[in-house]
Amino acid sequence: MKIVVLDSIPLNPGDLDWTPLHQLGEVVLYENSAPADVAERIGEADVVYSNKVPVRAEAISGASRLKLISVLATGYDIIDVEAARQAGVLVCNVPAYSSDFTAQSAIALLLELTNHIGAHAVAVREGQWSQQQYFSFWNHPLIELAGKTMVIVGLGTIGRRVAGIAAALGMKVIAAQLPGRTSQDSEYSHLPLDEALSVADVVSLHCPLTPQTRSLINTERLARMKPSTLLINSSRGLLIDEDALATALHEERIGGYAGDVLSQEPPLADNPLLHAPRCLITPHTAWAARETRQRLLDVSVENLRAFMKGKPQNVVSEK
Repeated sequence: MKIVVLDSIPLNPGDLDWTPLHQLGEVVLYENSAPADVAERIGEADVVYSNKVPVRAEAISGASRLKLISVLATGYDIIDVEAARQAGVLVCNVPAYSSDFTAQSAIALLLELTNHIGAHAVAVREGQWSQQQYFSFWNHPLIELAGKTMVIVGLGTIGRRVAGIAAALGMKVIAAQLPGRTSQDSEYSHLPLDEALSVADVVSLHCPLTPQTRSLINTERLARMKPSTLLINSSRGLLIDEDALATALHEERIGGYAGDVLSQEPPLADNPLLHAPRCLITPHTAWAARETRQRLLDVSVENLRAFMKGKPQNVVSEK
């Protein structure tokens, strides 16, 4: 069995062990793959692993031996699932492997917007505190979260963890109902998305990228938010119209933004959010703790073992 990993470095830059995968077949590890190389690289593969390298219909149709595409992630929008289904190729993913660390990262982004720990630590190193007359010094406004309202957009596994932490901080949590969807959940209050945005002090995005959620946060919905609202995105960059958000930040129509994702990664130099005020961007690290990546690798190997036993797990191509 030939197993091809199209982009091995993000999952394992050298601190994890590929041995369990090597025990299941002949493994070819590519550090990364350009879109133009995918068809050739998977042409003789029985199993393909990809984290963020797109596997589209043309490549799938040319891979006559291909039986399984295993996504090294939870989101699987990089795979042409319909083309795989038509070719009889199963597609599986790794659900919920990063829930704890992604939730931790979302709260870290929020706390950086409210406490400005990084900026104040830099100011101390630069000697700004030493130059003060008084024992206490801050150069950014500080915000207490207790009593504030957090709106969670996407109350799945990660959203629930964020909601729990927010509640522990004394925040009121509201789950936003996306257009066309309803929820029977009773743990948190629910409001339609547009109504929820108008009362939010913090909005945290945790929904998947679908045709319905692309540019979910746009000019119209930004206008519904209070000028002090803080927006957090640790989900997908394309949930946000980045031009609209940058404009709102420049015009002080939103309090601040912190995101771990962008519409294109790595970003182009002219991405409008890279130069927007009150805007923090981290380089898609909310999944990258070693413990989290080890869990991802373990489940990915188990996906293949289960498939080889005729009992595939975490299949998304049959939904």
